[in-house]
Amino acid sequence: MGKKGKKEKKVKGAEKTAAKMEKKVSKRSKREEEDLEALIAEFQSLDAKKTQVVETTCPPPSPRLNGSLSAHPEKDELILFGGEFFNGKKTYLYNDLFFYNIRKNTWVKSEIPNPPPPRCSHQAVVVPQGGGQLWVFGGEFASPNGEQFYHYKDLWVLHLATHTWENIKAPGGPSGRSGHRMVLSKKQLLVFGGFHESTRDFIYYNDVYSFSLDTFSWSRLSTSGSAPSPRSACQMTSTPDGMGVIIYGGYSKVRVKKDVEKGTIHSDMFLLKREGKDGQEKWSWSRLNPSGNKPPPRSGFSLAVGPAGRAVLFGGVCDEEEEESLEGDFYNDLYLYDTVKNRWFPGMLRGNKTEKKKRRRVKKGGAEGEEAEREEEEAAAPQGPTEIIKEIVTEDGTVMTIKEVIPGPEERSSQYLSTAPLIEPCPRSSAMATVRQGKLYLYGGMFEVGDRQFTLNDFYCLDLHKMDQWEVLVEMDPKTQEWLEESESEDDEEEEEAAKGAEGEEEESEEESEDEEEHPAVQEGETVTDYQNRTEQYWIGLARANMGSDAKDKKVAKVALAMAKVFYEDQHPVASP
Repeated sequence: MGKKGKKEKKVKGAEKTAAKMEKKVSKRSKREEEDLEALIAEFQSLDAKKTQVVETTCPPPSPRLNGSLSAHPEKDELILFGGEFFNGKKTYLYNDLFFYNIRKNTWVKSEIPNPPPPRCSHQAVVVPQGGGQLWVFGGEFASPNGEQFYHYKDLWVLHLATHTWENIKAPGGPSGRSGHRMVLSKKQLLVFGGFHESTRDFIYYNDVYSFSLDTFSWSRLSTSGSAPSPRSACQMTSTPDGMGVIIYGGYSKVRVKKDVEKGTIHSDMFLLKREGKDGQEKWSWSRLNPSGNKPPPRSGFSLAVGPAGRAVLFGGVCDEEEEESLEGDFYNDLYLYDTVKNRWFPGMLRGNKTEKKKRRRVKKGGAEGEEAEREEEEAAAPQGPTEIIKEIVTEDGTVMTIKEVIPGPEERSSQYLSTAPLIEPCPRSSAMATVRQGKLYLYGGMFEVGDRQFTLNDFYCLDLHKMDQWEVLVEMDPKTQEWLEESESEDDEEEEEAAKGAEGEEEESEEESEDEEEHPAVQEGETVTDYQNRTEQYWIGLARANMGSDAKDKKVAKVALAMAKVFYEDQHPVASP
């Protein structure tokens, strides 16, 4: 009894502390949010002028991250809503709505009167009732300079049959937040976690709320057991029987001292289970210890629910925090979690099956044929992980270096060996993902090179049954990448623009051609490796100037190699490596 009493006191003490922190954050952020409310009101007044639905065929949505991508419950369509974009100086928030027709491979922009205001890091869940509905809760709005935040606590539903938005005003819901998770569990929406941030303070949540799709009412769940610590951006998946949800990972940070914050990437797993009849449910937390190969720690991963209720996790970033810098390693790998077997496993692409058939023919020759088969497999397959580096050059000359590691034979299926290089999305975080008819769809996201952020609008598809290769639906165009460097003042920027005058573009093109002539020339008969070794110091200097003095030497060296290779291939496109 004594231990139980201590535990109860400890839980109540933690709840009081959290309540005090929430009150403190609310007071300090109130003025900020009042300023942003005026800006949000302007957006809503403009949207209020729309009186009818306007649908137009359009190109793919603009580059963005932290939006929502959902599968239509009845049609072969995907629904993309909201998101954000940052160009180095200004933050843009969206509330545009797009429908993607899977069979026709076309996009339609749907402008519907009275939509939710612009937001990102919200949650959207599709339910089949009423001809199909898209429920949207929470998210955040940011000032153009990205220094002030407004966290929504509103609930919206898009009626897909009639193409109308409705704001559901039900009391007792979660406080304003973003980075939370929301899933459908039987006839209710469950909301877990998230965070609220102001200029000076922040708070992370681990509370659970339920919204009834029958009564349109909110209730906060009273849970027992060992709950996850407060966090945002976790993976939340309903169990196949609809009697609970599974939580994996997430991110949170704490203030260790004044002006010093420390982030934590979580990799633990929990089950929230429901017991009892409707209206008399009891909810309890328990820790899960899954088997198999868990994903390495990361945040910003994309998540979806695949066939047989398997959770699908793609990409993300693992940040390395130092005293005055923050650098991250981005991923483009795929992991699946079997909710029935409580097991993680990596989603390895199989490629084509041509080698499988070839080995079967060789095997018919008895012992000698078997020996030949083994030799052929050894020659065809790499003996360990192989690192492949791809480079993409933007219009302004910035080089994006993408590293991929192809696992060795012991890490992948021995049944399939692909002779052609596999097509994969580049490493990224905060992409939008969903599954429709057993296929995973992935849109946008972002990654960083030095101090520069690249926001994507490419679009991929992967058949989760075949697991053969990614299909490119929209290819990334480096020329669409926009990045504006920060200047000391707007006056300086205006003076520079005025100084350029009418001859600015001509001078710029002359400078570019001069720069190209200054690069070390490729010598006759020189391979790319020889060229990289001979000109290494030159390209390192150029990469350092481009990435800044804070960039790590190892990353600068990789970018330098990539720049040298790109220049070499421009000069000798058919030369052998």
